[in-house]
Amino acid sequence: MTIYDISEKAGVSIATVSRVLNGSNNVSEKTKKKVLDVINQYEYTPNAFARGLGLNTMKTIGIMCADSSDPYLAKAIYYIEQKLRANGYDSILCCTGYNLDTKASSMNLLITKKVDGIILVGSNFIYEKEEDNKYITDAAVQVPVMLLNAAMDAPNVYSVVSDDFTSMYDATMEMIRSGVKDILYFYNSTSYSGKKKLAGYRAAMEEKGLLTNGSFLQLYQGSHEDIPAMAEQLIRLHTKGITFHGVIAADDSLALGAMKYGREMRLRIPEDLSIIGYNNSMLVNCCDPELTSIDNKLETLCQHLITTLMGVLGGNEMPKKTVFSGELIKRGTTK
Repeated sequence: MTIYDISEKAGVSIATVSRVLNGSNNVSEKTKKKVLDVINQYEYTPNAFARGLGLNTMKTIGIMCADSSDPYLAKAIYYIEQKLRANGYDSILCCTGYNLDTKASSMNLLITKKVDGIILVGSNFIYEKEEDNKYITDAAVQVPVMLLNAAMDAPNVYSVVSDDFTSMYDATMEMIRSGVKDILYFYNSTSYSGKKKLAGYRAAMEEKGLLTNGSFLQLYQGSHEDIPAMAEQLIRLHTKGITFHGVIAADDSLALGAMKYGREMRLRIPEDLSIIGYNNSMLVNCCDPELTSIDNKLETLCQHLITTLMGVLGGNEMPKKTVFSGELIKRGTTK
């Protein structure tokens, strides 16, 4: 018997069960009786490490990310750990890689460490097949699970996301309005977030009747640190006779690869080749001209995620999903 079982049998939320167990006055007598009747019927005894109930909390949060060398994920982890520490919580970090079995093993490891909650950093933890997400729903029976830039509708799972679809749609439209029609989309992920970005680009191009060449969708599958390999992929495309005067990249490192391509082809930026990146990372200042990029408000997302988690652990009703809008920051790589 878990707190999730109690909430299900009593027909109330997990947060309501938490308030009853904590002795909160913010629960009606009728609701309180329903919860206590279930507890008495099943002889439920709160675990000594009960998460989110204020009972002998370990004051520790588990964090999972696929690759901490990725600039976006590394920055997110930094923000999250800083904000957890400000709330009196320590953290345990698991770098899982991209294999599902390893992710599930890491999740189980964190559960055995008696963490109070688990944060999944990045959108690659969510799968299309429902059965592949069972490792998340199973964990959420025991602790709140927080998703950063991914969404999933399940009990005790909370999502904080950037509106990647609209951000990419707006950026594509902006480049089209600047006079660039042949825009290549350069991406490296088919994760939850990756699909939203791709869909935003496609929607804008199709709306303007410009998505006519399948080669304008370029999936890069190499290392996120190998800028020369990114440039080489675009050079190979050019040698096949496929020309383009704009590149919208799914992250800033890919955009740097596009800039290197432009330099090697002796193209003027932005006159001959316009480029937009994504994440507005420190990389935007590492090139000349500086990189136009979409700011997906990462620090704001992390702050809200921790605020939501603290609310859940405090027994409060919190939004299951929160969406933030991104912003195109124009610099020298666009007209």
